[in-house]
Amino acid sequence: MLDLTKLARQMQGIGQHLSQEAILARQRLDLAQNLLEQARTRQSDLVTQQQTWGDRLGFTAAQPLEPLDTRINLSPAPSLHTVIATDGSQIAPSHHEIAYCYLINVGRVVLHYGQNRHPLLDSLPEIVYRPEDLYISRQWGIRTEEWMGYRRTVSEAVTLAELGSREGGVGKGDLDLSDPFVPTLAMVDGSLIHWFLEPLPGEARDRILPPMLAAWDQLRANRIPLVGYLSAARSGEALNFLRLHTCPFLAPDCATHCSGQTEQAPCQVFAPLRDTALWGLLLEPGQRGAIWRSSAKILETYGEHTVCFCYVNVGAEIARVEFPLWVMEDETLLNAALSLTLTQVQKGYGYPVALAEAHNQAVVRGGDRARFFALLEQQMIRAGLKNIGTSYKEARKRGSIA
Repeated sequence: MLDLTKLARQMQGIGQHLSQEAILARQRLDLAQNLLEQARTRQSDLVTQQQTWGDRLGFTAAQPLEPLDTRINLSPAPSLHTVIATDGSQIAPSHHEIAYCYLINVGRVVLHYGQNRHPLLDSLPEIVYRPEDLYISRQWGIRTEEWMGYRRTVSEAVTLAELGSREGGVGKGDLDLSDPFVPTLAMVDGSLIHWFLEPLPGEARDRILPPMLAAWDQLRANRIPLVGYLSAARSGEALNFLRLHTCPFLAPDCATHCSGQTEQAPCQVFAPLRDTALWGLLLEPGQRGAIWRSSAKILETYGEHTVCFCYVNVGAEIARVEFPLWVMEDETLLNAALSLTLTQVQKGYGYPVALAEAHNQAVVRGGDRARFFALLEQQMIRAGLKNIGTSYKEARKRGSIA
């Protein structure tokens, strides 16, 4: 139980601290805005430096694919369109439960607009209990709980592609009602850049990445743009590009000039500012900024699915919207992806409807967890197993005896 009286004593100085931080943040924003304007005049030179010295940089900087001062008003979505989304949840394995197993639950959502069709709102559960599935990751030094999360990522991608195969894609013409295809958008919550893959052994990564990319191939074949929506994004990839402009050395060779002090380097003049803070000053509601190509190292294994992104003022916030390179290269797919994403946020009063519903379908609440283990207990009893029950520790945690 939280003692609010004791907590209140520790919070007396937080207001003054936050006020000081707000002043410093405003100063950093003014500096970043000035640097962005300066960097715009020598953008091509900075991109050349980045391409030349990229392997010597001590930070990850995205590459702009459009002028830095790009501001584009997004067109409204057509009245006829479809949005599909998936999200996942799980019940983690525990040695204190009646059986050591875990559950992955993938929420599925298909919303049709202006088509007089019923939506799809359900979930697909998968229980993992066989030893060869439970303990396969231990050969690579990966805990079962971590591997469960990785498998969930694959399940979400595969399910999304299966839903997309049932729907039409985006036609090759303009995005309007005369198009014989109903535009369809595939959405996931969070980043398309799966950083967790980078430190994994090659054999373990091959169990996760290829099926995910195959699912994205399927979406591409069906001409369904894929979008990863990030609310309250914390990335500084775009701002890091401006560090190339502030570098005091002739060449941005961090390994030579600033080895071991990347965070205290002379180019780090606006940390810990985030991209969304700067683009919040630059974009009007309904506008997007320049498109960037992420330089995350793991994307070297993504092939044609390497990830691009842009920042969009969706009204309630500045959202980071990610999409594969093949979406960026197709103007029709790109326009469909961004206009349908913006419309989803507007319909959801600040957050995409499809993603919110996919989460609600996927989430495993306390009552669901109890029913899951009750069903499991019934099956174990029917199988003739005896002495079934939770550990004493788990039993005591569920009810106080004080």
